[in-house]
Amino acid sequence: MPNAKARRHPEQGERTIWDVFEEERASFIPYAGRFDGYHCIPASVSKTCTVRFDNNKYSVLSSAVGRPVEIHAYADRIVIRQDRAVVGEHARSFGRNEVVYDPWHYVPVLARKPDGLRNGAPFREWVLPSTMEKVRRKLGAADDGDRQMVSILTCVLTDGLSAVESACQEALEHGVCSAAVILNILARSRDPAPGTILSIPQALPLAHEPVADCARYDSLRRTNGNAPRFWN
Repeated sequence: MPNAKARRHPEQGERTIWDVFEEERASFIPYAGRFDGYHCIPASVSKTCTVRFDNNKYSVLSSAVGRPVEIHAYADRIVIRQDRAVVGEHARSFGRNEVVYDPWHYVPVLARKPDGLRNGAPFREWVLPSTMEKVRRKLGAADDGDRQMVSILTCVLTDGLSAVESACQEALEHGVCSAAVILNILARSRDPAPGTILSIPQALPLAHEPVADCARYDSLRRTNGNAPRFWN
């Protein structure tokens, strides 16, 4: 900057470089951010929740099946959008006939087919966060372990991964490992904080507070000549 203010402009010798810069500043185009350069093509989503691009397949959210999407191919990643919302994003693969999965895309499908957690292709090499992986191993011995784990994984879609991890950790610390316990912990974490205690005006408290006295009830049971009998 000091040099620009001292040096003369090469074409307008009577002015400095800084003077010309200040004059032209109002005509500059504002910086709009990093250039978003990608190759865009339309695509259809298969029944296996994948789209094909450049000899490879990439998974998308199961909710995207049945409607067209746009594939935005960057130099290093693939982004799939549907109605302007991102339904899939992966590192770009430059091999051939490869299938790139994101297991979270298939979690809603597991609600109908929990056995897929053990045998499905998207989950074969899936490594969960440490606490959730411990819960998964412990539930593996239960007859309905897969179904319980699916219930826990489904909560990630609504509560977030960190909340489910914390719930799993709390359950493990108490030595109890079941979907019912973890879902209960999550439900309690969703409850709002207790409201503030209202101050009651002095005019509202009861002058004679009720007293628990079973003898009063017994007196009502006593019958006399004028009282109706409701039991023998």
